[in-house]
Amino acid sequence: MTKVLIITDNDSDWRQYFPSDRVVTVDAYLQQGAFCDQKATQIINLCRDYGYLSSGYYCSLMAEARGHRVIPRMMTITDLSQPFLLSVPSDQLEKAFADQPLAIGELLEEKIYFGHAAVPGFAKIARRLFEHFMMPVMQVSIRRTETHWQVEQITPFPFQDLTDPEQDRFADALERFSNKVWRAPKPSKNARYDLALLVDPNEKMPPSDSTALHQFKKAAKRLGMRLQTITPDDLSRLGEFDGLFIRATTNIDNFTYRFAKTAEKLGLVVMDDPESIMKCTNKVFLTELLHLHHIPAPKSAVLKRFDPNWLALAETEIGYPMVLKVPDGAFSVGVVKVSDREQLLVQMDSLFARSTLILAQEFLPTDFDWRIGILNRQPLFACKYYMSRGHWQIYQHHQSGRISSGGFETLDLKQVPKAVIDTALKAANQIGSGLYGVDLKEVDGQVRVIEVNDNPSIDHKVEDAFLGDLLYDRVMTEFLRRIQLRGF
Repeated sequence: MTKVLIITDNDSDWRQYFPSDRVVTVDAYLQQGAFCDQKATQIINLCRDYGYLSSGYYCSLMAEARGHRVIPRMMTITDLSQPFLLSVPSDQLEKAFADQPLAIGELLEEKIYFGHAAVPGFAKIARRLFEHFMMPVMQVSIRRTETHWQVEQITPFPFQDLTDPEQDRFADALERFSNKVWRAPKPSKNARYDLALLVDPNEKMPPSDSTALHQFKKAAKRLGMRLQTITPDDLSRLGEFDGLFIRATTNIDNFTYRFAKTAEKLGLVVMDDPESIMKCTNKVFLTELLHLHHIPAPKSAVLKRFDPNWLALAETEIGYPMVLKVPDGAFSVGVVKVSDREQLLVQMDSLFARSTLILAQEFLPTDFDWRIGILNRQPLFACKYYMSRGHWQIYQHHQSGRISSGGFETLDLKQVPKAVIDTALKAANQIGSGLYGVDLKEVDGQVRVIEVNDNPSIDHKVEDAFLGDLLYDRVMTEFLRRIQLRGF
């Protein structure tokens, strides 16, 4: 179970706040060998100065050396000493501070407390800045020029210098960030490690059904860990956990990527990690990656909205029928088949409105697709997903909003052709060592990779139909192995 330690310069710094035995001085923390036996520890470094070779600098340095998770991290301290690189759209700043109009050249300073700000319209930007820098209290300087608004500077702000109203906001934000500072743990059996299970309660087609999620929790418990459900509203709670298991459909543009990035910065074991999400959720990137490493895939072409010759490229390189894909689609959304030029032109008008690049691929009709589950560069499960009745895809999206799918068959890995397993592993290994689902087709004895999914479906009585509880045990065992390797 993760413990929280708040580090301050002096005992008196915390006098105006709620008493807590989790508050220690930086002198005590920097003693040689101090707290080294407390591996599962979250450090909140509230020293006044993070400057090079200062006590605050050494606090974060020592925390990372001891295997503690700390904010701010050393990389953050270094980044803030460099020119500011994170872009914040001017229109968002103007909208956020509409009630506080700035004269041209005027400077506005706003504080952010663990990702929260006093100005309601600034909330989204404040959260983004905190996710990027992970600084307890930041002061953001915003300037209006003749043409736009801009974030001019971001600096750490000592909590010791907050005014009375600001102290209230700071205490409230800290409580939300890590309620373990304030509340005693529930009288239950202690787990070796706590894992967060991220789900979206409103998702219509989640990667795991409720029974499978329950099976993951039971597997974690068998290993002496606690797997606790969190939702998109719980970003501030990540500091409580040792690992993050994402069981919501991932995308760069939704909350899953923010959770993965934040968890990674906090030092959690994350599955799947932000790099895997980035690589897998864009089909254009994945196609280029497979081509670079000579992994067999359908014949493909990237059609560019700004290229006047895209039509000729599609017809010359691919031909009809062809399949068109929006780069970040999932569950067959944004995937269409066209049989002639007329259909192609109609569909591309709609698709180019969604994305500057569209992937065109040759149409490879098969009765089923292989799905090989990969975990830590080893095959985990194998399924055949059959096409929806009377349709060319596994999932069919009807105009009524109903979604239908074909049947499935779960097999012993020994029953799967060696070429399918080998090709799946080669593709997944280009992404990383996480949990992946590789989709493949067999056509005329040749195996071709359709895509690699960073967040594969694992549903009860589907992907687990052969392994049963062992599938869930293997995933949770991998979390345990990675946490122990990090020395939390």
